[in-house]
Amino acid sequence: MLQDALTRDGATIRACLQETLEGDTVLLAAMRHALFGGKALRGFLVMETARLHDMDEARVVYPAAGIEALHAYSLVHDDLPCMDDDDLRRGQPTVHVKWDQATAVLVGDALQSLAFELTLDPRGAPDAAARADLALRLARASGKDGMVLGQALDIAAESADRPLDLQEITALQAGKTGALFVYAATAGAVMAGADAAPLARYATALGLAFQIQDDVIDETGDATHVGKAVGKDAAAGKATFVSLLGLDGAKRRAADLVTEACDALSVYQRRAETLQALARFVISRQI
Repeated sequence: MLQDALTRDGATIRACLQETLEGDTVLLAAMRHALFGGKALRGFLVMETARLHDMDEARVVYPAAGIEALHAYSLVHDDLPCMDDDDLRRGQPTVHVKWDQATAVLVGDALQSLAFELTLDPRGAPDAAARADLALRLARASGKDGMVLGQALDIAAESADRPLDLQEITALQAGKTGALFVYAATAGAVMAGADAAPLARYATALGLAFQIQDDVIDETGDATHVGKAVGKDAAAGKATFVSLLGLDGAKRRAADLVTEACDALSVYQRRAETLQALARFVISRQI
């Protein structure tokens, strides 16, 4: 059921993005390259939480596509030589490798703008106030208090005189990874004018479990299967959940977080079964 839902929503989101990015310029081609090939988990969270609140899918796809554009921008910039310096993403050459660094910077810039264009599109959330609220929340989740802050802390950790401790790395990942998960999982409630608190609790636990599993994959996976470089943090001496908790301890912590995430959804009863399945999937994935 979960895989069918991921496939269906992923196709819907990609179709929206494809329509938005029709054209034969280098910029558009590179934007499409950056966007396609992932699992669209954040967009799926927007779609699924909107379904919990009986929102029209034809409208919800716009903010769902928007969060995928925002996430793709972050990956393009994260892969640059001045950041993580990665040659592979989703099993394909990164944008700066396939084209060049200037193109990658511009692609990231354009994808960030596209994220807000889609989020504020009048064909999206039917209420103008809801669209404005979504855009404000997206800006806060992705900027100086969210994802970008997390990335800045991650870069600073590379030259710090000691590895981060567990509290510090948890705070770092709450921005770098968790903030966009919380935004995506609460978007449906925001559009419906409903209480977003249960979904925020769910997403906070989900985002941290996702990052812990990323660290597990980085420790145990291989680049061919994962589709990107692995083992770079360990080689650089950076703290990860695996280095701090051990492999088994990290897996146990991720499993506990999945339980927290599922418990947070109890108010929705059986309607939240797909979201609960997503939480379990997050710590079982190998890519």
